[in-house]
Amino acid sequence: MALTDHHDVFIGSTGDGWTFVVLNRPLRNAARILTGAGFTAREHQGRTLYLLPPETAEDAHERAGVAAYGLMAHTLDLVDLAWTTRQHGATPSREPDVTVRFTDHAVTATAATGQADAILVQHGFIPAGAKRLYALPSGLGERDVLSAVVRAEAHLYADGISVRIDLGIATTQDIPPALFRPGAAPAPPPTQVQRRSR
Repeated sequence: MALTDHHDVFIGSTGDGWTFVVLNRPLRNAARILTGAGFTAREHQGRTLYLLPPETAEDAHERAGVAAYGLMAHTLDLVDLAWTTRQHGATPSREPDVTVRFTDHAVTATAATGQADAILVQHGFIPAGAKRLYALPSGLGERDVLSAVVRAEAHLYADGISVRIDLGIATTQDIPPALFRPGAAPAPPPTQVQRRSR
């Protein structure tokens, strides 16, 4: 299972500045909501991705907000880790106060300030050797890792500390394929039982 597969709606960013939305279960009117907010649908390895190109950086925050608001009418199981939706004019070259990086084996955070250090520790990150480098403890499940990152990012953002989440997804081609879910196929319609008459 990929980190994009744990919630009904996952909003993220690629390293090259695309904002993407992954739907992990059917949601009523989701395609209309997302395309109405300016996302473009694209088929990718067994799933439909909804994408905003880097050229939309000026209004990615607003577009993603409109889409998330519409989708929350159908589910509250939504996570947004897109760095492109966090700052006006977000670009891959601008250095944030905190960078959180997902790799195959760890989730690390680099902090630029003491205030950021304290917040990361408060949300489960531990010192990882180098000064101002932190990591989540090994052995956490992906859902627990995502929860810790979401809580830390929200707290940092609320305190005015800029954060960039590097999901380890360089381009849209690197977004993980759809997760095969046994039993996800539509159930056959129930057969009607004939009643006996007396």
